[in-house]
Amino acid sequence: MNKIRKGDEVIVTTGKDKGRRGTVLEVFADDRVLVEGINIAKKHVKPNPNSTPPEPGGILDRAMPLDISNVLIFNPKAKKGERVGFRIDDGKKVRVFKSGDVVDI
Repeated sequence: MNKIRKGDEVIVTTGKDKGRRGTVLEVFADDRVLVEGINIAKKHVKPNPNSTPPEPGGILDRAMPLDISNVLIFNPKAKKGERVGFRIDDGKKVRVFKSGDVVDI
């Protein structure tokens, strides 16, 4: 069970986007996460007239993956990013912030 999942709101802790928040779009197997609107890079794309519909070329902005260690789950009560652990509640394994609040409500 991963500590960060698709749909979580996270805050970036290091890099050029430090302090920015976004939603996790995808979690990759190699411990990287794709966050909406974070780590944007320019991608040069050639036009492809053979595809249906034809794709125009140009320079596109793409969100690139971040290492999972560079993000923290955002705690709305504390208004900051916090580390996450696990606890057993009523026979179910749940994610909890280190401050004690439950992540999954």
